[in-house]
Amino acid sequence: MKTYKLNDQEYELIKNYRDGFDLQETKAKFTDYFTDYDYILGDWAYGKLRLKGFCEQTNKLFKPLNDFKGVEKYIKDYCAYNCRHFILKKKQD
Repeated sequence: MKTYKLNDQEYELIKNYRDGFDLQETKAKFTDYFTDYDYILGDWAYGKLRLKGFCEQTNKLFKPLNDFKGVEKYIKDYCAYNCRHFILKKKQD
């Protein structure tokens, strides 16, 4: 799997549906807000990239709303139908 560095943290690209990952756009949208999340979902709607953080249950930020186990349901319910999207997983130190 490919790895990328965002804000001094390495991430693995674990899903790249319909070639949705764009490093430059992700870097432009990525802020420190996302660094505590275990996974970052990026999806495209109307030509714009949206990012959302998800967690493992052991993460201090964990809430049922951002449980990574529900990421596929989130994509189905809250993203445009069949949209380009990707998932980055934070590499542990």
